[in-house]
Amino acid sequence: MPVFKPSRRALLSMAAAMPALTLSATRVPAQLAAPVAANPAHFRFSLGQAQFTVVSDGSLSLPASGLGVNADPAEVQAFLTAHFLSPETNYAHTNHLLIELGEAKVLVDVGSGNRFLPTAGRLMDNLDSAGIDPASITHVVITHAHPDHIWGIRDDFDEAILPDAQKFIGAAEREFWMQDGLATSVPAEMQQFVVGAVNSIEVDGAEWTTVADGDEIAPGIRVIDSPGHTPGHMSVVVESDGQQIVALGDALSHAYISFAKPGWYNEFDMDGEQTVATRQRLLDMAATDRMAVIGYHFPFPGVGHVMREGEAYRFIPALWRFDD
Repeated sequence: MPVFKPSRRALLSMAAAMPALTLSATRVPAQLAAPVAANPAHFRFSLGQAQFTVVSDGSLSLPASGLGVNADPAEVQAFLTAHFLSPETNYAHTNHLLIELGEAKVLVDVGSGNRFLPTAGRLMDNLDSAGIDPASITHVVITHAHPDHIWGIRDDFDEAILPDAQKFIGAAEREFWMQDGLATSVPAEMQQFVVGAVNSIEVDGAEWTTVADGDEIAPGIRVIDSPGHTPGHMSVVVESDGQQIVALGDALSHAYISFAKPGWYNEFDMDGEQTVATRQRLLDMAATDRMAVIGYHFPFPGVGHVMREGEAYRFIPALWRFDD
């Protein structure tokens, strides 16, 4: 399997993110500031017989220069400004999907833990706030092995969280990160990402089941290939009573750019062309089959639909239901 060789610009952005990235956002019209007290960090909804809870792991702030790296930077900045977003700082949410269907309670990704950015790593606390006992989770599915999706698998004692849950990761994803000599064959700035992925996969107490396209995690819950962002990236599809939702992971990482400009890709996309091809396929599938979607980095809770708009698409946030 080929070794990932990102641009130096991408590596420097990754390295800069590791300690504590704090950037001042450019003031744009109608930009909301943080509340005095914390907002709720979970959201519940249903689809068919399936029950869902979106639980936040916190937020990430990264340079907006990492968005649309194959486009004219001025065009990217103008797009962000037009959408009431900072052209300097990409403030992203981290939306974890907890699926309850039949006897299964499936968590998609495990967050950053305390090893990435200080604004993330809040998943376990937010599960508790939502009244969810982590011990009740029966399955964990990892979309890919980037820090904000898998590093939270290790607790403070370097043991696996949720020790009784079955754990699943894509076979191609595991193969990529576990390549012999990968950490020494990548630039120094990338080594911490490789070491972190390996340490997470090899954490004490985790027995991984590797999965491939179409494999079922539990009745009504399956994974599909969505490579590009990482070589073995997978998304999770839930189907109940003829209705479907797909947890996109980072296959679509921006609620506006990924839809309106599906041909743009980002610094963290390991294979830009493959990312675009996968994105086009997922967008077409969701729009054609009228599937609901949830984006990991979309504005919380990240749940909505895909509407065609000429040769592009638009993300339509789902209408919240406060009661039956």
